Amino acid sequence: MITVPRAKTTNVMFDDMSSNNHSSCGASMLSSTDCASQKQRRWPEDIAWHPNGNSLFSAYSADGGDTQISVLDLNRTQGRARVAFLEDKPHVKGIINSIVFMPWENARFVTGGSDHAVVLWDEKDDNIWKPKALHRNFHSSAVMGVAGMQQKHIVLSAGSDKRVIGFDANVGRADFKHQIDSKCMSVLPNPRDFNLFMVHAGTLERQLRLFDIRLRQTEIHAFGWKQESSESQSALINQSWSPDGLYITSGSADPMIHIFDIRYNASKPSQSIRAHHKRVFKAVWLQSIPLVVSISSDLNVGLHKIS
Repeated sequence: MITVPRAKTTNVMFDDMSSNNHSSCGASMLSSTDCASQKQRRWPEDIAWHPNGNSLFSAYSADGGDTQISVLDLNRTQGRARVAFLEDKPHVKGIINSIVFMPWENARFVTGGSDHAVVLWDEKDDNIWKPKALHRNFHSSAVMGVAGMQQKHIVLSAGSDKRVIGFDANVGRADFKHQIDSKCMSVLPNPRDFNLFMVHAGTLERQLRLFDIRLRQTEIHAFGWKQESSESQSALINQSWSPDGLYITSGSADPMIHIFDIRYNASKPSQSIRAHHKRVFKAVWLQSIPLVVSISSDLNVGLHKIS
């Protein structure tokens, strides 16, 4: 097992809640926009940037005939409506758990919902998006995570039913199916090796599962940690790849960030950073500098320099 360089940690409070007990670094609010759904005034369940970086897409709930997708246009002036809601409502019940843009030539995004459905959205005309259900019956429970892989336009979906489906959007059929031993809460392709993807599972000490689309029904490796908290694994805790695709980070129900090196066959973390006072929801790598940013229920944003 290799140990990654130690992280230097600074906590940063949200907005104007900067504390004298923390570093002089701070986060300040630039602006805010009302993005609540039109009927029930619900908050978004997940968000995704459009590849051009000028708009933010949000997914909501399918209950009560409410709006399901909103688009926040950052180029619009204050005098015009910045938030538009898409008319189509392809999900039939429950919340929409995940929205992700596909890494393909044309901008398309996929949503996965509690109604077991995986839906592909295409932009037909300027700002006119039309949905198409890729499948509604492959999962027997809520779809918790979706993602796209470049080969053959494969759409990954991970569900509470312990299934991972790779669906070929070009030919309209499942390319592969994996059944694991616990519920799946998210799925994330490797940013460098386009054959690899990681699944976040609910089994303690085996929370992260590495797969290769070229190996059918084969789990390459399982990574995990011994959880100090008695709480079960949460779907709010997500993993994140380093830009080089060699490391993966995960938050935890404990106030820890765990870092794994996928090149080594070691189930324990290469490094664990005690960075917060409460559970860590996510720790994300920046693309340009060796910095990890984490969010936690202790209301702090953590900045962790990997040197």
